[in-house]
Amino acid sequence: MSIQTISTQPYSDQKPGTSGLRKKVKVFQQSNYLENFVQAIFDSLEGFQNQTLVLGGDGRYYNRQAIQIILKMAAANGFGRILVGQGGILSTPAASCIIRKNQAFGGIILSASHNPGGPDEDFGIKYNTGNGGPAPEGITDAIYDRSKTITEYNILAAPDIDLDRVATHSLGHTTVEVIDSVSDYGALMETLFDFGQIQQLLSGDFRFCMDSLHAVTGPYAKALFEGRLNAPAGTVVNGEPLEDFGGGHPDPNLVYAHDLVETMFGDNAPAFGAASDGDGDRNMVLGNNFFVTPSDSLAILAANATLVPGYRSGLAGIARSMPTSQAPDRVAEKLGIDCYETPTGWKFFGNLLDAGKATLCGEESFGTGSNHIREKDGLWAVLFWLNILAVKQQSVEEIVKEHWGTYGRNYYSRHDYEGVESDKANTLIENLRNGLSAMPGKTFGPFTVDYADDFAYTDPVDGSVATKQGVRIGFTDGSRIVFRLSGTGTSGATLRLYVESYEPDPAKHNQETQAALADLISLADEIAQIKTLTGRDQPTVIT
Repeated sequence: MSIQTISTQPYSDQKPGTSGLRKKVKVFQQSNYLENFVQAIFDSLEGFQNQTLVLGGDGRYYNRQAIQIILKMAAANGFGRILVGQGGILSTPAASCIIRKNQAFGGIILSASHNPGGPDEDFGIKYNTGNGGPAPEGITDAIYDRSKTITEYNILAAPDIDLDRVATHSLGHTTVEVIDSVSDYGALMETLFDFGQIQQLLSGDFRFCMDSLHAVTGPYAKALFEGRLNAPAGTVVNGEPLEDFGGGHPDPNLVYAHDLVETMFGDNAPAFGAASDGDGDRNMVLGNNFFVTPSDSLAILAANATLVPGYRSGLAGIARSMPTSQAPDRVAEKLGIDCYETPTGWKFFGNLLDAGKATLCGEESFGTGSNHIREKDGLWAVLFWLNILAVKQQSVEEIVKEHWGTYGRNYYSRHDYEGVESDKANTLIENLRNGLSAMPGKTFGPFTVDYADDFAYTDPVDGSVATKQGVRIGFTDGSRIVFRLSGTGTSGATLRLYVESYEPDPAKHNQETQAALADLISLADEIAQIKTLTGRDQPTVIT
């Protein structure tokens, strides 16, 4: 086996987004495209010689081929040990778990998360640091800068590794261990939750449906729920990871997880339903004919955390992304702990978790997690809910409505306009930014603007600053509208509109969400001219 140095030319479009580099598969299949980016990662790091690298992905199309390339490049660049998931499979939370358990230097995760998969769909790659979390902007900026000047990459001339059998191999001077994808993650979950109590719940009349959407969590969910926790066979549906996710869209929301929604809102529905996404870091939670918003889910987990073994001593703090509803803030206030508002992107939670300032974190985009790893974690959230249900012996709906009765209800919705022409989307945001200074004090019907800004964040741990993180317009009654462009798509732009209003009166907690927010939604279009500038009469997805 010999190390080859291959001449290459840089690509100009390898700037990582909110969570890594995501492009169409055919872009990654261009000559040296993947190799350039991987070498740019290695060239941007120091001190990894003879260290451990974790490698795996969500099983989407091109996952296996990419892993073989990265194995040979990591060996050629001097990593001493590589841990790769069996079959090339590692959920994003499991990868974070394994990085932390093995004190690895870092990890490479291959996923485009909740985006579709297949030869004509999406692929992604991101680097996680030694704490198990996504690389901070300083590192991703360095990777991008290097990608623009790269002239060569190193790769080992060697045969492919057998990924399907747990075994140890040698690639030159590097040891490659193909590891069980589930065992370390499952062991960590068992330290956090009362598996005996959950097992008792699932062994009775309680019915549960877990839809893995033919994505990465299938093997994890089967091992945990049907294996360790004795849920009946068939509890996990769509549990086999497929390269194209069975032709579906592995995004656990009310639109794309439609089969689960039909089950949970049908006759004789199970008591509890859940879904996870492509790489296993997101979750959707449903009760019998009842949907739990991700923002409410974070607030309810925080309010009930001491019922769960791993959090019995209480929470240091809560962190949420700026567009996430303010429901968790009300829990933090009552608990007497801090609630941090960060930009969108899990990497912004890392410093808070490492510094012990926050214990639970969440984003409105169906991501929730804690300090057990440094990624959001879909199955962790499902287990957390099961543990609470087992302790409280109430339905999902009863738990949520009891929470609203205590804290009030934050009516909240996100409207996604996907695939908008980039110039039109950017014009809309720029128009909003240009009008912010004149906003405070303006009146729109019953709404008076209290504040208007382009959200900026100063990290309380390291002092780093992130600007232009989303346009916020807040009103004197506590309601607000937020606009931002997503960094997770691969074509055009996704405009996200978030609308929120707070209702303290329990007598008004049973309105339909879109009806309760109708005036704010109309006002958002008036202020931003969404229909006029995008040509869209309605959103692509409403959650």
